Amino acid sequence: MSKYTSFPEPVDDHNPFQPPPPYEATSPSTPSAPAQTPPSRTTPTEPRNYGSYNSQQTAVNATTAELLKKQEELEKKARELERRERELESHSLGPGASRQNNWPPLPSFCPVGPCFYQDINLEISQTFQRTVTIMYYFWMFSAGTLLFNLISSLAMFCVDPSGGVGLGLAILWALLFTPCSFVCWYRPVYKAFRSDSSFNFFAFFFIFFAQVVVYVIMTIGIPGWGFSGWIVSLAALKTNVAVGVIMMLNAVLFTAQTAMGVVMLKKVHSLYRQTDASFQKAQAEFATGVMSNQAVRQAATSAAQGAFTGPR
Repeated sequence: MSKYTSFPEPVDDHNPFQPPPPYEATSPSTPSAPAQTPPSRTTPTEPRNYGSYNSQQTAVNATTAELLKKQEELEKKARELERRERELESHSLGPGASRQNNWPPLPSFCPVGPCFYQDINLEISQTFQRTVTIMYYFWMFSAGTLLFNLISSLAMFCVDPSGGVGLGLAILWALLFTPCSFVCWYRPVYKAFRSDSSFNFFAFFFIFFAQVVVYVIMTIGIPGWGFSGWIVSLAALKTNVAVGVIMMLNAVLFTAQTAMGVVMLKKVHSLYRQTDASFQKAQAEFATGVMSNQAVRQAATSAAQGAFTGPR
């Protein structure tokens, strides 16, 4: 046979008489879909996309919370204004009438009545009520410290009768500083915050600064000045230990009083800078107050008439 002729290799178990299989149409092959890869895990620094719906829902919740907070603040302010209006109506006695003085609170049988009207919750703005209340308690603390100074000086006088001058001055300071401090620096700061008075602010700063200087002198305790400060109390320990301990407690109170006075002076000054008060307004208020005084106007009128009718 020729070398170009080749025969297929015999297949095992092949039946040559078996009919061929029927023809089956094959559909064209479709491209296989690409394999889906799982989403990569985001890193902590990579922003996560939770969908626009979640973002909008979060923004709506934040806006709602903010609106509710503002509504609560407005309702609180409205209740405060309503309360103050009711108190003003209850305290009003009619057109042109003034409120009845209520400080100092004295019993009805006392022949001397109260000298001032004071109501911090009613007359002072809510922003400054805490500061004015602290100043009032500070005045009470100062009065109590002077009373304790009188007691310690009396104890020292019982041990050493030669210290009678200190006892007398301690009595004088207690009787002098207690009412004068209330009138000279507490009432000005009260009226300053009540009516935003520039003149009262400057009066308070000038007088209270002088008061703080006096507090420093009290704390030092110069012998013979009537103050149970550190120098006098340490010297009293050599005379009598019990009296020395009492006077040292008084020196501690004087020290706390001085420190608190400095803090409150700075506190009131910081609040003063937040108001519209100024030195020019203080001058204008002083001039207006002087000219509105009936006695001053009568004296000025008399002086002007005397100068006009005087000898030429």
